[in-house]
Amino acid sequence: MRKTISFLFLLALCSTRCFAVEGMWLPQLLQALNEKDMKKAGMKISAADIYSINKSSLKDAIVSLGGFCTAEVISDKGLILTNHHCGFDAIQNHSSLTSNYIKDGFWAYNKDQELTNPGLTASFVIRIEEVTKAVLEGVTAAMNERERQSQADKNINGLKSTAKKEAWQDILIRPMFDGNKYFLFVTETYKDVRLVGAPPAAIGNFGKDTDNWMWPRHTGDFSMFRIYMGKDGRPAEYAADNVPYQPKRALKISLRGLKPGDFTMVMGFPGRTNEYLYSKAVQQIMDVLDPAKIGIREKALHILDGFMRRDEGIKIQYAAKYASIENAYKKWKGEVLGLKSKDAVGRKKAVESAFEKIVLSKSEQNIGYVNLLKNLEQAYTAIEPYAYARDYYNEISQKIEVFAIASQLSNLPRAIQKNGEGAFPALLAQAQAAADAFFKEYNATVDQKLMEVLMAMYVKDQPAANVSPYYKNLLAQHDNDHAKVAAALFSQSRLISPERVKTLLQGDAKTVSAAIMNDPALQLAADMQQAYLTNAGTKLAELQTNLNRLQRTYMQAQMDVFSSKTFYPDANSTLRLTYGNVKPYTPRDGVQYDCYTYLDGVMEKYKPGDYEFDVPAKLIELYNKKDFGAYGANGRQPVCFIASNHTTGGNSGSPALDANGNLVGLNFDRVWEGTMSDINYDPDICRNIMVDIRYVLFIVDKFAGAKNLIAEMTIVK
Repeated sequence: MRKTISFLFLLALCSTRCFAVEGMWLPQLLQALNEKDMKKAGMKISAADIYSINKSSLKDAIVSLGGFCTAEVISDKGLILTNHHCGFDAIQNHSSLTSNYIKDGFWAYNKDQELTNPGLTASFVIRIEEVTKAVLEGVTAAMNERERQSQADKNINGLKSTAKKEAWQDILIRPMFDGNKYFLFVTETYKDVRLVGAPPAAIGNFGKDTDNWMWPRHTGDFSMFRIYMGKDGRPAEYAADNVPYQPKRALKISLRGLKPGDFTMVMGFPGRTNEYLYSKAVQQIMDVLDPAKIGIREKALHILDGFMRRDEGIKIQYAAKYASIENAYKKWKGEVLGLKSKDAVGRKKAVESAFEKIVLSKSEQNIGYVNLLKNLEQAYTAIEPYAYARDYYNEISQKIEVFAIASQLSNLPRAIQKNGEGAFPALLAQAQAAADAFFKEYNATVDQKLMEVLMAMYVKDQPAANVSPYYKNLLAQHDNDHAKVAAALFSQSRLISPERVKTLLQGDAKTVSAAIMNDPALQLAADMQQAYLTNAGTKLAELQTNLNRLQRTYMQAQMDVFSSKTFYPDANSTLRLTYGNVKPYTPRDGVQYDCYTYLDGVMEKYKPGDYEFDVPAKLIELYNKKDFGAYGANGRQPVCFIASNHTTGGNSGSPALDANGNLVGLNFDRVWEGTMSDINYDPDICRNIMVDIRYVLFIVDKFAGAKNLIAEMTIVK
């Protein structure tokens, strides 16, 4: 009894004292839920200064960049700042062996030099409002999941058609708290976004894979773009006579820096978290699903790294792909480490024990929750082998790239069948364009080696029933040798080079369709998919539907049972704010990390000619001269700092703001030991990593000489 009371006391304590460092809060609710706590933590502005629909506020400077990262407006001429890794695809697309912007960096010293990026968008949130009652109108407890979703979708479509907005604006309606609440977002999207500046990778990606997810960090992870609009002031597709975007709000920049304990907040579009899972789900992630994905990616990365180190052309082609694969790989490793070291499963079970005691002690109020934990346990046990099969299939099939072009080209025969042969010329042109784009970043020799190694894992590490019969047959024909199978398939397939695809697409509609569907690479991809769907996918969908219902009930149950705790919704790529303090941390016994890193550390890590730790000569020169301009502090150049803000993927590029709402840094990562924060935030070790804005401006001004960009910004001292 004493232990139960103690735990409940600690839980209540955490809901107040831990409040300031955990949470991804909806900005329109800050005044009601968070403002008092934020002011106690040190904030000097009001909630209305952060979010308002009646006046300019900080939210008007926050950008969803392409739907995958965050950026922020830093001038009244539409200049935006984001991470180097967020802008990397654009930087890579403009790079070649003769104009290698990855290696050398890129700077536009006037607007005529800025580079266009078709498909890249910049979106702003205009207004947020809760629409739960309207979305769930007509939804009853008697409905199954399909009926419930159908009714909700019908209501959502109705709301989208009637919600107040301008003609050029969009409506997004997103579920929160696992579908227990819904919120409407009015957004405005600009489609002309041009590359303005990026440091060389030796600065913007300094430390690369070794330092990724690690602290201490010395990476100048930033790039700059500019938003353009039509002459009428509205969003427009690219046009030469478009004009720079005139923002409602541009962030002011502070050069004062921060010290331990200072208030910080981060605004952005965090991608996905799962903070309210049942303990069995956390155990499954930690012991089964993450290790499976880690193993596959480790093999893929080893192969890519070998080719990239030997061939500069392949390094340019595969730089973004490698970074994407490595990023999740290392994150999952850190996640497993953190979950185990902080006994996340044990902590979840303690919460569940308290939950169950309250439910049983108040059975009349909580009668619907009596068997909930038992049902969750059974559901997660049942889904585990199918979830493993899903992750294994997805990881393998997505890393072997010939399967991607096979999937793209298989759309052509399907479209002909649906639309008739009269549509063939237009569809053929689309298919050829897709192939042209694909082969810009593809190397068949690399892909063949990936197939050889990963298909061996595909066969070895899962039940035989999940393996493609087509592939089993290929193995039997080639002495059970995966290398021979890969060599044979790549010699026969017409999907591995632009020349072969061009030949494949010659002929009439029937000839081309038959050639595509009979290609061995496509047949293998299709059979792998069918094997997965037959033996796992269909059953997984059924089990997941039940699990979604149980999780939605469990989410509501937690809010009902722990009624004194203030809950925040899991991240789902909608605008959020998190706040905390600049803070050191101790990840393990005998190790303590400070809050700041400096340019001294870059020079300590410097390895001439190294793939990860080389340093540009000009940066060395500036360091040796201590030529830091207005951006140094006490004779040193700050580079990065950490704080206790609760961030995740999608927060890359988010502004780090001080107590007055001034820009002081740029969020780009988390510490390795705290990457479990997507599932289990722990204030002891969960830290976000930010590049100090003084380092950003130092590089722009002193290193790049782009004083035209500095002149646009409002810098406060």
